[in-house]
Amino acid sequence: MSVDVKTTRALAKNASLSAQKGRLVADLIRGLPVESALERLHFSRKKAAEIIKKVLNSAIANAENNDGADIDRLMICRIEVTDGVHLKRMRFGARGRASRIVKRRCHVLLEVCEKGKGRK
Repeated sequence: MSVDVKTTRALAKNASLSAQKGRLVADLIRGLPVESALERLHFSRKKAAEIIKKVLNSAIANAENNDGADIDRLMICRIEVTDGVHLKRMRFGARGRASRIVKRRCHVLLEVCEKGKGRK
């Protein structure tokens, strides 16, 4: 029996980070309460942690202001890091050679919901 859960989401598009590196940090906080997740992100030394922390703070603000949720009962229901647009650049070398540089980007989707109203 499924319970309708009020979720609030925040999205960051085209973050200058590869999706693979972002998923490493996303796996650290998936399913955690918001306070614990913020603490883990604060002490992580990865670039992805700062980007995901901004998205999490945005989702918390959306839940409080738009949905009237209690911040102390929020937890992370869903977090996804997907591939974005690749910026393709050229690096020129000696003897007329060139190689491609791919600057990867990603999208970060984060949903928070209240404890006790989550999936069973």
